[in-house]
Amino acid sequence: MAQDEPRKHPVDEVLPVTRLAVYGFQHLLAFYAGAVVVPILVAGAIGLSDEQLVYLINADLFTCGIATIIQSWGFWRIGIRLPIVQGVTFTAVAPMIAIGQGAENGTAALLAIYGGTITAGIATFLAAPLLGRLVRFFPPVVTGTVLTVMGVVLLPNALTDAAGGAEAKTVTKDFGSWKHLLYAGGTLLFILLLHRLRRPFLSSIAVLLGLVGGTLVSYLLGDTRFDQVGRSDWFGVTTPFHYGAPTFHIGAIVAMMLVMLVTVVETVGDAKATGEIVGRRVTDDDITRALRADGLSTFLGGALNAFPYTCFAQNVGLIRLTGVRSRFVVVAAGILMMVLGLFPKAAAYVASIPSDVLGGAAVAMFGMVAVVGIQTLAKADLRDERNALVVAVSVGVALLPATVPAFGENMPRDVAAILNSGITLGSLTAIVLNLVFNVLTRRSPQNSGEARTTETAPAA
Repeated sequence: MAQDEPRKHPVDEVLPVTRLAVYGFQHLLAFYAGAVVVPILVAGAIGLSDEQLVYLINADLFTCGIATIIQSWGFWRIGIRLPIVQGVTFTAVAPMIAIGQGAENGTAALLAIYGGTITAGIATFLAAPLLGRLVRFFPPVVTGTVLTVMGVVLLPNALTDAAGGAEAKTVTKDFGSWKHLLYAGGTLLFILLLHRLRRPFLSSIAVLLGLVGGTLVSYLLGDTRFDQVGRSDWFGVTTPFHYGAPTFHIGAIVAMMLVMLVTVVETVGDAKATGEIVGRRVTDDDITRALRADGLSTFLGGALNAFPYTCFAQNVGLIRLTGVRSRFVVVAAGILMMVLGLFPKAAAYVASIPSDVLGGAAVAMFGMVAVVGIQTLAKADLRDERNALVVAVSVGVALLPATVPAFGENMPRDVAAILNSGITLGSLTAIVLNLVFNVLTRRSPQNSGEARTTETAPAA
């Protein structure tokens, strides 16, 4: 009697086209806000025009689709072949803003960002077999410090937007007015109310709904216009190196390398979490293929006028919520992203979001980055003075550029680019101090679970 053929794993199951489309669209909704917010934040901080922002959003969505297909479908030894959505990493926002603010103009800023992104992508791809093993050098005390610093450094940008942004400072001259603060506060309140409803799917798109709701109210009250929509084309294709040849500066390269080191930890965690959810063991070889996909996608991001890419955690949560484990659902989501990235008019609506509305949402988003960092630090044994010093000194150093704006101005340009980035300074400090205190010594209590108990029982 012939044995039955082995049953296909749910991860590799190809669902009917209708279900692929519906489930894929759901992943697109959960992913969309996080994808479009990054180019909006970066464009506003480095002074890009509305036209440039529209192009960035389209390029980002299109490249997100390619990156997602690479990771979930996979080819050769690239891609983990699990239902993982790839999106632009939020970790890169602060470093990219720091790079851009040190450039002559918006276009020069983008070219420097792309040069660093391309270099970091190539390095990640080539070093993928080693990076998974280097995760041990990034324990919770390091990753938690980096994430906390990012949130703290980004919050002033969010508050500036909430007060009206650059336009309110230079054009309308109503920076910090009640009107701007009410729009920002209303948007933030709406996002909080959506989370208070405790509906998982609503929570996953709360930021998107908050941005849409705040913009709609601003439009109805006559404070927002959609002129850019009328000037935008219906159809547009992202072309490589649209703004010219990328430039390579040591400061930008170091900053983006640090971003990719943090995303390595992020990717490893999300990959293992996804493996547990779908019931497939994630091996070291799987991690290597996932990191190669990150590197390739990040390289493509720099070439296609987009950004560094990593696994999107919110979509991992959506898989747990829906119970749909097929990776081809995520492939369908990737195709939808690419299609959406071909319509500049849709991106023009997103680009019309007012600064104050965006600032209100960004307060929640950037604050959550800091909270995630604090949660990660909770896994570290901060009673150990070495870990406590890693956090304390790193946060202090990270605040130096913000509190002393002239710091590094008499240094060479590339050195100044590093010294004027709180994220880069704080991250490098955390990595070096952890190596000195925890790695290059025999005592290594990296987190509370690993810390040795040294207390002795009281004498009888």
